[in-house]
Amino acid sequence: MKKVLVGFSAFILFCSISYTTNVFAEESSSTTLVNSPTPPTNVDIIEERTDSADLTWMLVSSALVLFMTAPGLAMFYSGLVRRKNVIGVMMQCLFLMGLMSVIWAMWGYSLAFGKGSIWIGNTENLFLSGLTMVDGKLPGGAVPDLVFMIFQGMFFVITPALICGAFAERMKFSAMVIFMVAWGTLVYCPLCHWVWGEGFLFYGSDGALLGGALDFAGGTVVHISSGVSALVCAMVLGRRIGLGEKDMRPHNLTYTAIGAAMLWVGWFGFNAGSAVAANDLAANAFVVTHLSAAAGAVSWATIEWLTRGNPSVFGTASGAVAGLVCITPASGFVQPMPALLFGAVAGVTCFVTCGKLKQILKYDDSLDVFGVHGIGGIVGALMTGIFASLDVNPDGTNGLFYGGSIKLIFAQLAAVAVTAIVAASISFAILKLIDLTIGLRVSEADEIQGLDIATHGEEGYVF
Repeated sequence: MKKVLVGFSAFILFCSISYTTNVFAEESSSTTLVNSPTPPTNVDIIEERTDSADLTWMLVSSALVLFMTAPGLAMFYSGLVRRKNVIGVMMQCLFLMGLMSVIWAMWGYSLAFGKGSIWIGNTENLFLSGLTMVDGKLPGGAVPDLVFMIFQGMFFVITPALICGAFAERMKFSAMVIFMVAWGTLVYCPLCHWVWGEGFLFYGSDGALLGGALDFAGGTVVHISSGVSALVCAMVLGRRIGLGEKDMRPHNLTYTAIGAAMLWVGWFGFNAGSAVAANDLAANAFVVTHLSAAAGAVSWATIEWLTRGNPSVFGTASGAVAGLVCITPASGFVQPMPALLFGAVAGVTCFVTCGKLKQILKYDDSLDVFGVHGIGGIVGALMTGIFASLDVNPDGTNGLFYGGSIKLIFAQLAAVAVTAIVAASISFAILKLIDLTIGLRVSEADEIQGLDIATHGEEGYVF
């Protein structure tokens, strides 16, 4: 496996050198998106940037979304595992920040946003061709195409990192690396193109399924895809050794609480940044994001209080994340008051899924990725079809609550189904291929010892 990783690194180096010695065609077309930021414009249309507010906001938003992966998600997840696996979880998040960024720059962005067909992009932006500096300027309008690329790249980083919570404490690091490379290329890029690149799920595009679905910042592309894939991972890998018999409580809920707060802050860049401008739509997305998170935190803690007698910091943190997940597809389409309902519904629904469904089906989704991201994303996508408002986004449509057609509900449901089927089937195939070649799980001895020492030769705590 080490030879494979060395070979991959050599391939990256070779591609980088090749890029510097070849001339690429710098050609791309302009389009306006309903669900997401504007993709590359023609290099000849370089506007004078007299107002830097949009550019500044997008750079800040890009940093905020990266901040969600590490330290945000890394802290959140590492606090939930046993102390012998804290480094293993942090390493997964940190390593994926590097790995997925490289893939996105090399081929991921072009497959996701290149102007190919309704199914996939093309090769016009491979190795960032057409996006780089020309005569001291970047191509694009107020927000350069290169900035759009890096903003979207941060989504490509955090989405696979979310999946890691499902197989925490038992998957080989080498298997994780191969799975994420394949998953990002075969699952994320096509879905991203379908929803945001004028593909067959993009609202209002020619040939869109049932007219297309509304997804402003990643309900389908990020959360449903990662949540469903996480469930498949959990089922294929099987349960952790000693689950239900040994003490597997979170080793450091302080980390988890801090990580949840970081995710909450970073999510403002995730959702409000998807307006691709420092404008009124971004301001509204910022507000609804906060209100949904707040309602999710309160609703989860409240139902815990009522059913178990104690409101917990773990439940409050989980509820906040559930609210953030739920509002993500709707953040550019709904008013502030419905956002409170999004969070409240997500808190209760995800609480029930994590507490009851998991027990009934007996799957070991270690850190409840499916229960929070999968279910939260599904609920948010469907509620978008009810509460979307043209007053918020004239490029969208009215949901059922505002007199819109029930067709939008069916379109949202179709997008959920397509995303779930694609993510589940391809993830299953990738996992099975890896299992047949290098294997998925660490040995029983390594799992009992803990991945910090067994895999990384390090310890999280040395006192």
